[in-house]
Amino acid sequence: MVLVAGSTGFLGREICRRLRARGIGVRALVRSSSDQTVVAALADLGAQAAVGDVKDRASLDAACRGAGTVISTVTTTRSRAPGDSLESADHEGQLSLVDAAQAAGVQRFVFVSFSRGISGDDALTVAKREVEARVRESGMTFTILRPSYFMEVWLGPHLGFDAANATARVYGAGDNPISFISRDDVAEFAVQALDNPAATNATIELGGPEALSPHQVIRMFEQAGGRPFEVQYVSEAALHSAQAGATDSLQRAFASLSLSYARGDAIPMDATLGQFPIELRSVQDYARTVLARSV
Repeated sequence: MVLVAGSTGFLGREICRRLRARGIGVRALVRSSSDQTVVAALADLGAQAAVGDVKDRASLDAACRGAGTVISTVTTTRSRAPGDSLESADHEGQLSLVDAAQAAGVQRFVFVSFSRGISGDDALTVAKREVEARVRESGMTFTILRPSYFMEVWLGPHLGFDAANATARVYGAGDNPISFISRDDVAEFAVQALDNPAATNATIELGGPEALSPHQVIRMFEQAGGRPFEVQYVSEAALHSAQAGATDSLQRAFASLSLSYARGDAIPMDATLGQFPIELRSVQDYARTVLARSV
């Protein structure tokens, strides 16, 4: 049985789907406040719901009981319920989940962190690195996945990259390469980590098939869509100002993520792909798909 924490989220749902497609038993950690449409969709996959919250240790103890593996994608960066914060959920809640898994005799823990190229002293980065350390020290067999920037997020309209309207927001000068990676590929790495020896007690940096600068990405979208983009730049100076003036930890974390984006995050993948048989999705393929939907 695999407990998936963060099962109703952007990445967790895809991990659940892929586990069930392989016939693997899934226990999905869901909150009482979770979107019931998503909870029903998980049930339709054959996932068993475990109602709980990373801020409630007793619920984590119950959810971990009898599980052989925990996969955690928990984050409040994309959605928040009352009482959620980077400190309470991404940090303390994730540490509590690791401790609950260890106490319950879970054998393997797969934690989705983010690239070592993403750095800072913000609450999200501190949380990721401290949870990584707790996982390594837990005594459980572990896999820590460190993906670079998700193409579906950072090349999507919520962050100003609006292919349908041919507009793009670029953080920094736009010249430094980033190994944008697809959510689906990260999900596949998480699933393969369960039985691939290369994932045993390993920390794995993950990127897409090629590192591309934001300018190169924009040109790909322009060629695929047949029209030029209007580009808005957010300078590093503006990002530093946003970080300094942030009124909450999530705003400060976003400014920190954007500064790391501006610096670039190129991740060589040849050695990793020699150990994991995964055909990575390219930005070019993603561009074609997004633009086809907007027609």
